[in-house]
Amino acid sequence: MRPMELPDLTTLDTLPKLLAHNAARFGTEIALREKEFGIWNEFRWADYQDRVRLIALGLAELGVGEGDVVVLIGDNRPAWVFAEIAVQATRAMSLGVYRDALEQEVAYLIDYAKAKVVIAEDEEQVDKILNLGAEAASVEKIVYSDTRGMRKYDDPRLITMAALEESGAAVLAARADAYDVLIAQGRADDIAILCTTSGTTSNPKLAMLSHGAFLNHCASYLKSDPKGADDEYVSTLPLPWIMEQIYAVGWSLVARMRINFPEEAETAMHDFREIGPTFALFAPRLWEQVAADVRARIMDASPVKQRLYEFGMKVGLDALEKGQRSRLADTLLMNALKDRLGFTNLRSAATGGAALGPETFKFFLSMGVPMRQLYGQTELLGAYTIHTPDDVDFDSVGFAFEGVDMKIENPDPEGVGEIVTRHPNMMTGYYRNEEETAAAFDQDGWLHTGDAGFINDKGHLVVIDRIKDLATTSKGIRFSPQFIENKLKFSPYIAEAVILGAERPHLAAIICIRYSILSKWAEKSRIAFTTYSDLSARPEIYDVIRKEVESVNRTLPEAQRIRKFLLLYKELDADDGELTRTRKVRRGVIAEKYADIIDTLYSDRGSVDIDTVIHFQDGSRQRIVTTLKVVDLSSSDDAVPMAAE
Repeated sequence: MRPMELPDLTTLDTLPKLLAHNAARFGTEIALREKEFGIWNEFRWADYQDRVRLIALGLAELGVGEGDVVVLIGDNRPAWVFAEIAVQATRAMSLGVYRDALEQEVAYLIDYAKAKVVIAEDEEQVDKILNLGAEAASVEKIVYSDTRGMRKYDDPRLITMAALEESGAAVLAARADAYDVLIAQGRADDIAILCTTSGTTSNPKLAMLSHGAFLNHCASYLKSDPKGADDEYVSTLPLPWIMEQIYAVGWSLVARMRINFPEEAETAMHDFREIGPTFALFAPRLWEQVAADVRARIMDASPVKQRLYEFGMKVGLDALEKGQRSRLADTLLMNALKDRLGFTNLRSAATGGAALGPETFKFFLSMGVPMRQLYGQTELLGAYTIHTPDDVDFDSVGFAFEGVDMKIENPDPEGVGEIVTRHPNMMTGYYRNEEETAAAFDQDGWLHTGDAGFINDKGHLVVIDRIKDLATTSKGIRFSPQFIENKLKFSPYIAEAVILGAERPHLAAIICIRYSILSKWAEKSRIAFTTYSDLSARPEIYDVIRKEVESVNRTLPEAQRIRKFLLLYKELDADDGELTRTRKVRRGVIAEKYADIIDTLYSDRGSVDIDTVIHFQDGSRQRIVTTLKVVDLSSSDDAVPMAAE
């Protein structure tokens, strides 16, 4: 790996200026790749700069300038990144919207931000904008890249990306220095990005991130996790998310890490294996899904391969407990497994956004994947803590970056309090929301994260839960729903869980099964089923999940144990408003939508009848008629005895 050469961000103080610098000095080096029709297409720094220049001048011709907002919506593509930097070159602000956002979500963001232009990838995304009508009254132009299916549209606001670039080319032909003059006007304190917060309880807020803060925080992060021009990254996380902005946009510009864009979401892991990246960030649920898929494939393997896998994993995990790697395990299993997953070249790997189960963490560490956990918020430019390579603690999120101040405010006798943080590169505030901005920062510049946590004996930060989600039963027992939910989701058989109990006499759980694993298990066990709903209602599945819940209960104080649970007939879905786009539970939605189910869990009834219709994103519907069994762990005769306190 070549030594990392960080640019001088005092003069290269905006994203477009840094891009121009990279194009001038490293123009022939590969900056981005995109897979299309099975072929990896390369974009060098000079190509990157050429596209951004034309789009920016075209946008300026449309009247886009300082203070305007331009929305981007579509898949992770180089075209998105070109357009984002081009927007910022005009001194306007880019606002990324999740590609699978529903029309009402898009409507809120466009109307709230008063977006002047929308850059949409294709017909699907254009349709969302056109269907908004008066809710998108601020939108003057809709720029689209993919022309397939667009001939039937005649809305005067529509313009192709090719036509926009032609407009920019005409400006450049008339004034060769037009783009240079344009980006020279940019300043470090200009707002570059409006980044949506998670919005677990309401509509998302828009964090204002300046050029200087964004670039300098990228540089700060790189001191804790160095990258350079020989590093490869595959962009699989949504580009509107702050962490993907840091990697696919920020680290690309600051460290010149090469960014690779998969052909489709469905081919992402296959494309990942082709690239063999040196760095990976996955959300915990994806790491768990990868581990679950490995186990599912092993279930289909021959008895000899199953025994070889089990032996290799045991030897590898035993060595990990001693702080070592097993050559035998590597030879028999781990090297081949890493190669199959595309992890062979990984020099750094991270997870963040929620806790990752210790067993899953150990699974990858024993394989030789250099896993670390990080923590942060959109308002603080994403991650600002991470494990050091030689000090990984499964229960914590590591240490703060250099230059980051962090403390626990108003700790209780056990040291648990609110995590508050400040550093030089925080958000400027919330866009058009002075009240929430004032509430987020105190008079000394500390940002209140709203998370509860503590510093352990090793100096690591341990995150417990959102403070507002900490709950108390009607008997006065305080508990953290997220803490218990994460313990449940450590199981390979449980995909999602929602812990209930606030102002109730005891704790209960709504659980979603991990279909990919349990469907394989059911087939192997010769259990007949047709759909997710059918499988989740099978008594054999209830038996499997019951053992997992009882196992978690044994690790909890008696007053915090789960007394009742049931298996939901469907997976929790962001499209149904049950999860945020970053897959965090919206507890208010769950409480309202499943009120009858929750009431049953706190009644004497042993089941609840369901007759409902599930609506899918493609417009199809499925009627669900089933009965959900309530399992009472406190009254069952064959319940596994719980450990004494």
